[in-house]
Amino acid sequence: MTETTGLWHLLMGNLSYDALPFYSPIATVGASIVVLGALGTAVLITWLGKWKYLWSEWLTSLDHKRIGIMYIVLALLMLSRGVIEAVMMRTQQALAIQSPGYLPPDHFGQLFSTHGTIMIFFVAMPFLTGLINFVMPQQIGARDVRFPLLNAISLWLTVAGAALVMVSLVLGKFSTGGWSGYPPYTESAYQPGVGPDYWIWVLTLSSIGSTLTGLNFAVTIYKERAPGMRFFRLPLFTWTALCTSILMIFAMPPLTVATALLALDRYLDMHFFTNALGGNMMNYANLFWLFGHPEVYILILPAFGVFSSVFSTFSAKRLYGYKSLVYATMAIAVLSFTVWLHHFFTMGQSPSINAAFGIATMLIGIPTGVKIYDWMLTLYRGRVRFSVSLLYSLMFMLLFVIGGLTGILLATPPVDFVVHNTVFLVAHFHNMLIPGMLFGMLAGYQFWFPKAFGFRLDETWGRIGAACWGLGFVLAFMPLYVTGLEGMPRRSQEIFQPQFAPYLLLAELGGLIILAGLFSLFVQLWVSIRRRDHNRVPVGDPWDGRSLEWANPAPPPEYNFFTLPQVEDRDAFTWMKERGVAYLPAQHYEDIEMPRNSATAVAIGVAALLSAFGLVWHIWWMAVVGLGAAWAAVIVRSFVRDTMRTIPASEVEQAHRGWLREIAATRAVSRDEEMSAGNVGLAESAS
Repeated sequence: MTETTGLWHLLMGNLSYDALPFYSPIATVGASIVVLGALGTAVLITWLGKWKYLWSEWLTSLDHKRIGIMYIVLALLMLSRGVIEAVMMRTQQALAIQSPGYLPPDHFGQLFSTHGTIMIFFVAMPFLTGLINFVMPQQIGARDVRFPLLNAISLWLTVAGAALVMVSLVLGKFSTGGWSGYPPYTESAYQPGVGPDYWIWVLTLSSIGSTLTGLNFAVTIYKERAPGMRFFRLPLFTWTALCTSILMIFAMPPLTVATALLALDRYLDMHFFTNALGGNMMNYANLFWLFGHPEVYILILPAFGVFSSVFSTFSAKRLYGYKSLVYATMAIAVLSFTVWLHHFFTMGQSPSINAAFGIATMLIGIPTGVKIYDWMLTLYRGRVRFSVSLLYSLMFMLLFVIGGLTGILLATPPVDFVVHNTVFLVAHFHNMLIPGMLFGMLAGYQFWFPKAFGFRLDETWGRIGAACWGLGFVLAFMPLYVTGLEGMPRRSQEIFQPQFAPYLLLAELGGLIILAGLFSLFVQLWVSIRRRDHNRVPVGDPWDGRSLEWANPAPPPEYNFFTLPQVEDRDAFTWMKERGVAYLPAQHYEDIEMPRNSATAVAIGVAALLSAFGLVWHIWWMAVVGLGAAWAAVIVRSFVRDTMRTIPASEVEQAHRGWLREIAATRAVSRDEEMSAGNVGLAESAS
């Protein structure tokens, strides 16, 4: 028996029958949904005979547009789990007024930990990375990002992290230490199980992928701009992408260091973050929030770029205060590194230190206010069309200001000391991230979807979804400001104050309406696919776009542009349309080189997943083999010489002239017809 046990431990580490999710019916159901969903997807793809297509056209693709779309698909899938978990927590609190409710404390702790981890690292980060991936190279007139293979590796490291989160639902339990994973609670003395280990390696995979992404995007913007695309001709979305990339480069490494040191504490009994043998938990707090507060602006700045594009396009006006918006973006990026300590005002710093960081925090409100006024003045006296994208943007502008004002309150150390550990703080950061980040990503999804797939999304279901997200947010989080001021602690599995009941029931209703908003997104997508022939926009400019991503067909060719554009203005495409040079054949076409597909990134992602799973369960041979396989994939790739393929100039010319003939046969539609079947992607110019 001992020999059998020893062999099992050698082969499978700490993994045993006890890891199966039979500790509660809810956990069993959740795990079953994950397993059956994965099996069902595999069976469906097999039945449709699409494995070869998926492998050759998507999974191994190095096309930045397809990589961006895969990021967004991942974000929407993980959003589904994140929203469901949020509703489960809201339901528990609504039912647990002086009663146990339906979730035990340990399970509730897992839920708020996975919810925060998923929403930050596997919804927000992939969503913004996907949008930047798809849009930014086209906006700067580039054929691709600077490092296409590195781009794919970043994607598959993120996918590996997301897969590990899903595995934690089936085998073992996740951490109950929250999304920030503070020691000593995540040290092995307090959580000896695999939960914190899952959290550590999930974040490590995600943070490495995001660091590589930041490097790639920054170099792309520095080096791949079209002729004439000077920095002050960059669209605002690209400016926000650049500042976000710089934040990724400098903010993600502290997180990687923090999780690595915590892993050393847990695996090798080191004492970086303990209270004994020289450790100090405050080192962790500083490292985590050196990442954590710039992370807030990594999430919000791309959304600001989306709103700038939407407000300008759907008011048919040049963006007001362009330079002030650029300077405000850069100011926010710099100031984001000066405020991390406001996340632990309550941890014993001196009043002078708290005051300094409180003032720095308030200063960020100034450039943010500049943006709000510039956007309002962009809309002023414009030809405003209330598209779904604009509805999300308007809801953002109203609700985000409320969140910003509560942020100024929390920047005052005495106020923060009182409400820091209450649901007032929960309401505040959701007030920033849902109307700010999530509404921005949904606005961008609605705005650029026709460019990605060649047909518009259904407007009716889009409006229903926007209404549900807006109303649901207000009902779900505004009551928490009240209960927070009355002292309701956050992360509470059971509530002992009956006076909170009406507010928690409202919050539960809001959560259900948000769930309806999520459902509406998928219904909208389904209806749009069914009616895609009715809503096709092959010409590629359904909204009278102003920047270069609208200057090619929908969907764009692999190489983006038939000939690289010459940029003369910051609204480059509008400038071209006004002068009648947007749709002209080139005098000379050239061969175009594009990267060949590669399985290297997929191999690295799978190997990283296996290595991380082995580390979680102490299956040391699997951890070593996975790490070795990842490096082997890199080494094998280094011997590949035929990495590019050539698209002949004749093929490029034929495709371009065919598109121009289609444009010549198409009637440009007016603003009033933008949402009709007559809009096939050629909008009347504002001029």
